[in-house]
Amino acid sequence: MALAMQKRNNVRLPPEVNRVLYVRNLPYKITSDEMYDIFGKYGAIRQIRVGNTPETRGTAFVVYEDIFDAKNARDHLSGFNVCNRYLVVLYYQSTKAFKQLDLDKKQDELDQMKAKYNISTEELRK
Repeated sequence: MALAMQKRNNVRLPPEVNRVLYVRNLPYKITSDEMYDIFGKYGAIRQIRVGNTPETRGTAFVVYEDIFDAKNARDHLSGFNVCNRYLVVLYYQSTKAFKQLDLDKKQDELDQMKAKYNISTEELRK
């Protein structure tokens, strides 16, 4: 056991690897218990969030206690067949997730500045 832990400490993982997995293409009727059965085989799970709104149905976030367990689960479950659907398992990347929100926020700020200083887009094009 000590040898296995020592081996883990010497491994360098790519920067995109983290403990949070983003899972797509899930069956809409899948439950959290079924998710724990599928993903729990690869290590201790801290949390599973299954999407329940129309925009997030078929997706889930799986948070592992250990980064190596998350890597192992992603390697084994990406492309895994669940109810005739092939899972897409990705590492969660917060920069990509919030990029659209940042763009929307910047556009709102720009619109407010244009309104404040009474500038129209047509004036800028001249």
